[in-house]
Amino acid sequence: MGLLFYIIVLAIQGLIVGALGRLAIPGPNPMSIGQTILVGIGGSFLGGLVGYFLLGQRFGFLLGVLGAALIVYLLERGRTPAR
Repeated sequence: MGLLFYIIVLAIQGLIVGALGRLAIPGPNPMSIGQTILVGIGGSFLGGLVGYFLLGQRFGFLLGVLGAALIVYLLERGRTPAR
């Protein structure tokens, strides 16, 4: 039961962080809820690594949101055709 609870909490945290990361990038971001959760989990992982190595594990949530915003930005940049 502990692993199931951890996965549910991870999905909820990923949804919150991913949604905040999507809000940080202006314009439409056509993503499903599953993609938002994955972006949030990836952003949290990226932010956690940066926080651990550069700041000594501070500002984890804020860095997770910034990491998710970076991932959303890179996805949007890759999706938009070059002019």
